[in-house]
Amino acid sequence: MATEEVNKPPSLPSYPQLIINAIEALNDKNGSNKTTISKYIESKYGDLPAGHTNLLSYHLNRMKETGELIFWKNNYMKPGPNAPPRRGRGRPPKPKVPLPPGMVLSPARPRGRPPKDPNAPPRSPKPKVASGTGKPRGRPRKMARPEGGIGGSSTTMMAAAVRPRGRPPKVKASALTEC
Repeated sequence: MATEEVNKPPSLPSYPQLIINAIEALNDKNGSNKTTISKYIESKYGDLPAGHTNLLSYHLNRMKETGELIFWKNNYMKPGPNAPPRRGRGRPPKPKVPLPPGMVLSPARPRGRPPKDPNAPPRSPKPKVASGTGKPRGRPRKMARPEGGIGGSSTTMMAAAVRPRGRPPKVKASALTEC
């Protein structure tokens, strides 16, 4: 058991702590870039995990997004004590106007349609109101054609009824030679 404890490498601090320590130790007024931070960590702690460069990039980006570090001209630096808090993307919310003292807010209405009251008496259906014109709504129904036609005899209607609708068929060459 004692040999396991001796061979075990010293535990590293967390990557954000390593990065902060490196930036403070390098103490460059313009900040430190990724390679100088990496070289400092490698020189100080020596035995690093295999994915050190990927882990360093990941933690630098995360710290930059959370506002722990400032990224400017390809250098990382700690924000000053007087630096304003980092704003997120998009339009900032409107400032809330404080209520005058003594005024109480009413509870907010829930979204959506309010539920029906189960104890309410059933409502009678609305009576249909007929329109004043007397005509039914919409397109009128098709009417059946009259038998006798408008003013012609039944023979003229018969000839018109035999002819099919549309373009007449082509006349074949054999039908032309017979005449």
